[in-house]
Amino acid sequence: MARTCILGTGIATGEHLVKNEQLAKMMDTSDEWIRERSGVEQRYYVETGTATSDLGVRAAKAALEDAGVTKDEIDYVVFATMTPDYYFPGCGGLLQHKLGLRTIPSLDIRQQCTGFLYGLQVSDALLQAGQARTLLLVGAEVHSGFMPWTSWDYLFGRGGEPPSAAERAWITRFRDRTVLFGDAGGALVLRLQEGDRGVLGFKLYSDGESFRDLYVPSVGFAQRPYVTPEDLGSGRHIPEMNGRSVFKMAVTRMPEAIRELCKEKGISVSEIDLLVAHQANLRINEAVQKALGLPDEKVFNNIQRYGNTTAATIPIALHEARKAGRVKPGTLVAFAGLGSGFHWGAALLRA
Repeated sequence: MARTCILGTGIATGEHLVKNEQLAKMMDTSDEWIRERSGVEQRYYVETGTATSDLGVRAAKAALEDAGVTKDEIDYVVFATMTPDYYFPGCGGLLQHKLGLRTIPSLDIRQQCTGFLYGLQVSDALLQAGQARTLLLVGAEVHSGFMPWTSWDYLFGRGGEPPSAAERAWITRFRDRTVLFGDAGGALVLRLQEGDRGVLGFKLYSDGESFRDLYVPSVGFAQRPYVTPEDLGSGRHIPEMNGRSVFKMAVTRMPEAIRELCKEKGISVSEIDLLVAHQANLRINEAVQKALGLPDEKVFNNIQRYGNTTAATIPIALHEARKAGRVKPGTLVAFAGLGSGFHWGAALLRA
């Protein structure tokens, strides 16, 4: 039997490390407030001019080097992001050009925080169908474009003016979301190989009924024009979130998907060697871990250092787990995530 295997992984972050204390200079928050609610201690933001596709290219180069694969061997790109460089086109073709790949197919995936899981399923299907031999899967985000401030130099500690009292009040209005996110990218090089190791299967779901619990209410074609000065003035271009609802969905649906997938594959949840869940909130992941009855040594979290990087969280965590020696040949890895849409699910990989 041939399965989709990971040949290499790579990551990239924004150029600026920003700790919670720095955000407290911009809004009414504190390191304690942020850590208590999310577990996030720091995140990375890009320099002005760095786009999502640029982070994808950096992560892809690192993954190719890790895999020992040349760019000419890549014959398909799958790029997952919810923060593309432009409204259109997507980042896939931009990465193909910037990375200097041949004119190969480049597919864009828009499943937000489950973008990596959906991208992995699509990649697996393409490889299994013989449509690709060596595939590059990328998840990358530049969330700093959502941030409701303009004084970036002041945030980064290189001069500039602090926000006025009015600006600080405006920024604070969005603090429950803005403190969570960071800019980063992760990439995998995938190839079909004979044997029992590789991707074992997926359980993915979608339900759009409650989409307004996490969405951007403007900058879309449900309205005309798709963005207005009033949208920008009222902050309707920034994501809105019903935190309680999202938390409840995540802590129930993610464990359910893992249990269903394990049952389908004849695997006990206790056989999972490592859970790598989407890094949206440390409190969510702790609740998922508890629901599954997994000990700490079987769970990998790194949201503390990166924040929520949406489609990049799982590949970044997987990369770090591999480099730390926690993913070895034969390790059974479970992935899980839930994101806006709503989309959620799980995947199993025998490393």
